[in-house]
Amino acid sequence: MKLFLKTALFTVVMPGTFAVLLPILIAGDQTAAGGAALGLALSLFAFGIVLYLRSAWDFAAFGSGTPAPIDAPKRLVTRGFYRYTRNPMYVASLTVVVGWAAFFGAFILVAYAALLFVFFSLFIRLYEEPRLEREFGSDYAAYISQVGRWLPRRPHGKVT
Repeated sequence: MKLFLKTALFTVVMPGTFAVLLPILIAGDQTAAGGAALGLALSLFAFGIVLYLRSAWDFAAFGSGTPAPIDAPKRLVTRGFYRYTRNPMYVASLTVVVGWAAFFGAFILVAYAALLFVFFSLFIRLYEEPRLEREFGSDYAAYISQVGRWLPRRPHGKVT
């Protein structure tokens, strides 16, 4: 239960800030879109939220850790959406930001999403991947050979 509470706190603070609060502040007083743009935005929100919540659940339930780098999973998580992308929580956050761009019809939020993507990419390459390689060794090497960093790859074997 403690892991789930820590995960919830991290979720409110980090993705809540970068994927919800900041986009709303950046959009300012822009009004919500209607019609197809609103439908697209709601679909992106729903997909991003489901993707994030399931991935965070797997971190806590299977990996015995949280999304916070200081309390990372103790086991390599390769189930759920981690079978398709090594970074589903980052994909989820970016999806929600793009949802806000559609919701407000604001190109500035597309630019913000691109900036977040660069930041996430640098953090993953410079911190997360080297740490995972040190911690999980050959298991992580096998995992990255089968699962893409951002987008799913054509399957060519079972990820354990």
